[in-house]
Amino acid sequence: MTTITRKNFLLTGVATLGTAVLARPALASGRYVIRFGIDLASNHPSTVHARAAAAEIKAATDGKVIVKVFPNSELGDDTHMLSEVRTGAMQMMAIGDNILSTLVPSVAIDNLGFAFKDSQAAWTALDGKVGNLVRTDIEAVGLHPMSRIWDEGFRQMTSKSKRINSPADLAGFKIRVPPSPISLSLFKHLGAAPTVINLAELYTSLQTGVVDGQENPLSLIQTQKFYEVQKYCALTNHMWVGYWPIVNGDFWKRMPANYQKIVSNAFDKQALLQRSANLAQNNSLQTKLTNEGMVFNAPDLKLFRDKLVASGFYSEWKAKFSPTLWNALESYVGTLA
Repeated sequence: MTTITRKNFLLTGVATLGTAVLARPALASGRYVIRFGIDLASNHPSTVHARAAAAEIKAATDGKVIVKVFPNSELGDDTHMLSEVRTGAMQMMAIGDNILSTLVPSVAIDNLGFAFKDSQAAWTALDGKVGNLVRTDIEAVGLHPMSRIWDEGFRQMTSKSKRINSPADLAGFKIRVPPSPISLSLFKHLGAAPTVINLAELYTSLQTGVVDGQENPLSLIQTQKFYEVQKYCALTNHMWVGYWPIVNGDFWKRMPANYQKIVSNAFDKQALLQRSANLAQNNSLQTKLTNEGMVFNAPDLKLFRDKLVASGFYSEWKAKFSPTLWNALESYVGTLA
């Protein structure tokens, strides 16, 4: 259940009022204003390329379609923004697949632990049969996804107090996970004590000791400055994560086809550039984070994968996904269970 705070109450009221004010001019003048929310920092590659897409869209439509980008959870946390996009109080957001999977379970297919050997393998599956099946399911709940998912990279485990070398080091370890069933499941199967905390509240939770560790791509560890409150980083590559740009379905249907094409093309073009930029950033960040005081180790990933197999993680999740979707994934990555 979502806790109603003063901040969320005010955000909802402002967003709803803003939608009401914008609706009539959009219909009267043919001008469309898209409030685009994202939980990532202003300097994160996803935010940078969202702004680039916005600039392209404004130029290509002669200012008839305006995308206003709100980074760093300015419009609320992920779950709040997802609710706002569903109701139409917001028009668009980029959302992590692990959060979106709470509404569309099939989205979690790309979060299976150790499923992809690298980012290119994930892109190939998500641009192909796996992505086509998932996008159909997203459309079914009244949201329109762009054709290409953005890349946030592989998640790595961090700790304030110790190195993580094997699943044994996770026994009872209080680790933050996003509000995602598959993330909770993965760390329970690894023997940890996962706690759900939204990204906007994570830094403070690490600082005050609510949790001992967290797991995120290196790009987020840097842009969110988690290196200030975490010392050790294990390069586990345990889960690939992507962000889906999604639009309120009714708003999308009201846009003329030529504007839809311009918006789609701009975001899909920037998705390819974002992937390259994010990959390059992640590849360079170990050195930068080491200079910030983080200590890295590269554990034997087979120990973690074997633990998941033995504990029934893959069998459990195979039963949750449709056979069509599971078979599509295995056609790209090989047999998982």
